[in-house]
Amino acid sequence: MKLTNKDTTMNQEIIAAIDVTYAATSEGKLHFGQVVAQLIQAGVEAYQIDYRARRASYYLPNGDVHSIEMDAPASQLPEAFDADGLIKAIRAAQAGTVNYPEFKRLSQAAGCVGYMVWISGRHVSYFGRRGETHVEKFPD
Repeated sequence: MKLTNKDTTMNQEIIAAIDVTYAATSEGKLHFGQVVAQLIQAGVEAYQIDYRARRASYYLPNGDVHSIEMDAPASQLPEAFDADGLIKAIRAAQAGTVNYPEFKRLSQAAGCVGYMVWISGRHVSYFGRRGETHVEKFPD
């Protein structure tokens, strides 16, 4: 499936592909590039991780959404947004030295309450509790 196909509707095959990708990521079995590649193949144009709502939501170009309930954060999310701490977590994930479960813990400890992965826009927007943002372009 192509990412730009606006006629693609959420069906059981796409839901299964998203669910398998989410499960493997949550178990630390996939790195970010693999996640993006699998979601592109499924037709996903963006996804949002909301640590506070405990929800991962995946969006198709036609507006269809598939959401998955997430585990609660391991501890209370800090009020302060530590952009430097978040960037260190991102760099460690990019280098492959931390997997997704560890990235979640590190990003939450840095005050990140969630993020939006803009697959078609090739960047991620990370959010703090007071509207702080950090935008990270996809590595080439």
